[in-house]
Amino acid sequence: MEQIQATPVKRLCNTQMAITVNGMLPGPTLEVKNGDTLEIEVVNKAKYNATIHWHGVRQMRTGWADGPEFVTQCPIRPGGSYTYRFTIEGQEGTLWWHAHSSWLRATVYGALIIRPREGESYPFPKPKRETAIVLGEWWDANPIDVVRQATMTGAAPNNSDAYTINGQPGDLYKCSSKDTTIVPIDFGETNLLRVINAALNQPLFFTVANHKFTVVGADASYLKPFTTSVIMVGPGQTTDVLIQGNQLPARYYMAARAYQSAQNAPFDNTTTTAILEYKSAPCPAKKGINGPKPIMPSLPAYNDTNTVTAFSQSFRSPRKVEVPTEIDESLFFTVGLGLNNCPPNFPSSRCQGPNGTRFTASMNNVSFVLPQNISLLQAHQHGIPGVFTTDFPGTPPLKFDYTGNVSRSLYQPVPGTKLYKLKYGSKVQIVIQDTSIVTPENHPIHLHGYDFYIVAEGFGNFDPKTDTSKFNLVDPPQRNTVGVPVNGWAAIRFVADNPGVWIMHCHLDVHITWGLAMAFVVENGLGELQSLQASPPDLPIC
Repeated sequence: MEQIQATPVKRLCNTQMAITVNGMLPGPTLEVKNGDTLEIEVVNKAKYNATIHWHGVRQMRTGWADGPEFVTQCPIRPGGSYTYRFTIEGQEGTLWWHAHSSWLRATVYGALIIRPREGESYPFPKPKRETAIVLGEWWDANPIDVVRQATMTGAAPNNSDAYTINGQPGDLYKCSSKDTTIVPIDFGETNLLRVINAALNQPLFFTVANHKFTVVGADASYLKPFTTSVIMVGPGQTTDVLIQGNQLPARYYMAARAYQSAQNAPFDNTTTTAILEYKSAPCPAKKGINGPKPIMPSLPAYNDTNTVTAFSQSFRSPRKVEVPTEIDESLFFTVGLGLNNCPPNFPSSRCQGPNGTRFTASMNNVSFVLPQNISLLQAHQHGIPGVFTTDFPGTPPLKFDYTGNVSRSLYQPVPGTKLYKLKYGSKVQIVIQDTSIVTPENHPIHLHGYDFYIVAEGFGNFDPKTDTSKFNLVDPPQRNTVGVPVNGWAAIRFVADNPGVWIMHCHLDVHITWGLAMAFVVENGLGELQSLQASPPDLPIC
């Protein structure tokens, strides 16, 4: 059982009443096998609405268990409960779970580790030890108040005060060094680090002093192994790396800090650390006293897009994969920010964005609005009219120089609850194009209910004439969250074989709050096995 509750958590010298699962931060790690069926009762003892999303789980025909608030269910109200029932099919590696309601996931999150079936093994030598490395983001405040204040003022929300590794900020922050996370290793061992970016709003670089990583998986799909000294993980993404205990036995810092691609935007520029500690290393007499200071790694510059590009271009599937080729739905989605003019009835205190505006965000100029008294999946399943329309545009309503100087007249998107309909089994390609409206930025775009192949990414405006020839249709990597390059584009492909309503959104929560999302309605196919299951009897009522 997972119990969502308020728990006093002391960080950075101050105690916050944080919303946690079972009083833990991060929440409990779920360890399962490929093929397992899970039943997880979630009891909400907090004062906020809550839901849990099982990030990256395919949820074949079990959309009711996906978890995004007002998309596949109404929230679990304070005092209520809901049991999530789903099966893990054909997925191995590292996923995670998190709240999907307001900004609760700032503290409501944990690892979901999927091991091979009984008798099967990893496609790499079995590591001696496995450690989840969950990167988080901490506010010295109540995160719900932070987002509510931003919604009131129309300005960008306050930045976080720390990043964390397994819930701890580490030695570079005040009042933190006695609880710094320690990751053990022995000389000669090869260990598996399962790195998860659970931060709310920030892509992160992660590295370990004097050690290299062999990347073997991401988003619970295996990869052709490659070596690197640093990885970049966007919010929502996971990366599995092997690390070898081949250095002088000592203590080495693991460190994470921001990859900040948006220009002139303030951000949390602090560095979180944990300690990779060789068991045979000389022991500090008392923790933090007398012992040699751990060795600190160097991290890329905050805006080092070249390192990010080199890293993401190293991703390949381990072998040839079946990429959809005869495309039925060729879609082109712009993603980016916007600024709404101050409504005439608003005082200036509610329009504190740039030049007296309010921040917003959109895909194809539609700023996504969730329903407030029923979920999209219920409206779809029961044919309830007036909740959503299915006229989300498959291409931008207006073509413009997406990554150039954009006219101020294009900064105001249209709010709407527009979905895009996909026939069961249709082969889908989406080119996701960043825009320079307000600022270009690397957007981690996550699609619920699916994995997809990332067949290409590039900079500037996507040009079908020249860029299509660069598509990797042989061994592209498979993920559930793609980092769309700053001032660039990414092309993804998947087969719409999972009926239901599936939201696609930026995993920077500040951008979801502003409307950087859309949803697909995938119709049922033929017969029971190609149809969404009936809704469970304990689905929270609205």
